[in-house]
Amino acid sequence: MNSCDVMDYEIVKAAAGDKDEVLALYRAQIGREFCPWNEDYPSEYEIDFDLSRDALFVLKTDGQIKAAISLEEDEDVDSLECWSADLKPSGSIARVAVIPDEQSRGLGRIMLQYAMDELKRRRFKGIHFLVNKHNVKAIRSYAVFGFDVVGECHMFEQDFLCYEKRL
Repeated sequence: MNSCDVMDYEIVKAAAGDKDEVLALYRAQIGREFCPWNEDYPSEYEIDFDLSRDALFVLKTDGQIKAAISLEEDEDVDSLECWSADLKPSGSIARVAVIPDEQSRGLGRIMLQYAMDELKRRRFKGIHFLVNKHNVKAIRSYAVFGFDVVGECHMFEQDFLCYEKRL
């Protein structure tokens, strides 16, 4: 067990038995500011895809899932021209979610650090991901990691900043 100022927790690779709880976590994000998720995305399909690739990680406390993050494979995002060639191969993250009652307590940062460490273990040179251009809360949260904003794009009906960093 690790410990942080909010709780004792463990981060583990999600298992098939976690699927319903992860889906409920995703559904709890629907309608939150800057969250484009809906009843169709993310779905069981994305969870199954992530589970099949050992790419879904969850933060648990007292056996309950409080946060999740996925190591992403998305050709559209990976093919953006803004990413640095010298950081390839780069991993990507997606579907970062924290239970609404636990937000603003550092769990998103803990999950991001874990994902970066995991990508490094998997021998990626860099990490890149998209953040909604207007999501000030997420932008502030990620600022402590020293990511570079290397571009902007419009995808999935949103305007994004493209974040990148050497691992």
